[in-house]
Amino acid sequence: MPQHMALKSDLELHARITPLVELYDAEWVSAARDLDTWPGARESARLRIRRDGARQARKLFSPAALADEHDREVLREMAAHGMQVRITTTPLLQGTVFIDRRTMFLTDPASSASSTHGPRHRTYTMSAEPALVSGAYALFEAAWETATDLAAFFDADRPRIDAQAREVLHALGTGMTDVTASRELGMSLRTYRRRVAELLVALGADSRFQAGVRAGEWGLTRG
Repeated sequence: MPQHMALKSDLELHARITPLVELYDAEWVSAARDLDTWPGARESARLRIRRDGARQARKLFSPAALADEHDREVLREMAAHGMQVRITTTPLLQGTVFIDRRTMFLTDPASSASSTHGPRHRTYTMSAEPALVSGAYALFEAAWETATDLAAFFDADRPRIDAQAREVLHALGTGMTDVTASRELGMSLRTYRRRVAELLVALGADSRFQAGVRAGEWGLTRG
C-alpha cells in the first residue's frame, strides 16, 4: 500500500479506514470541529463502545461540538463508556484521525459536509509516512494537553462566564494595565474595572491572581 494517498470521496475513506477500525486493540485518536466533521462519526463511536474498545480512544473537539443538545448527549455517552473526550479552543479546521500512531487520515480543509448550497464533496488524505504521522501526532498531543476535560463543561458547579468576561480574564493574564486593557477591549476604564470585580465574584476569588488560578483549574482560560 502507498504510504501517502488522496481519497476522493467518503466511499474511498470508508474502504481504507474500516479494516483499521475493526482492529480490536487499535488505539483510536481523533481531532474534529464537531461530530459531523467525519462521515458516520457517531455510529463509529457507538461501534467502539459496543466492542469495548472505548478505553483505547481519545477524542478532541472544538466548542462547536457542544452547541447541540443531542450532540452533547452523544459526547456524554462516549465519556460514560470510557472514551477520553476533551474540548479545546485551538482551531480545528482540519479533522485528523490517528490509528495506532501509524496511520493518519486528514480531512481536506477546503471541503465540508455541507454548505449553503447543499452537500459538498469531501476529500481526504491518508498517510502512513512515519515522519508525517509522528509530527502531526505531536501537534495533537500539544493540543490535547491544553484542552479541558468534557466533564468540566457539564459540572454544575463550574462558573459560567460570558465572552466579554473571557476577554477580561485573558487581559488579566497578559499583565496589561487596566488602562491598556480597557482600551484594547474597547470599553471605558470604569466598565473594565467593574467587569473585573464581577469576574472575581463569579470565580469566588479574593484577588486577580487567585482569579487566574481558579480559572485555570476550571479550564476557563482554555474553554
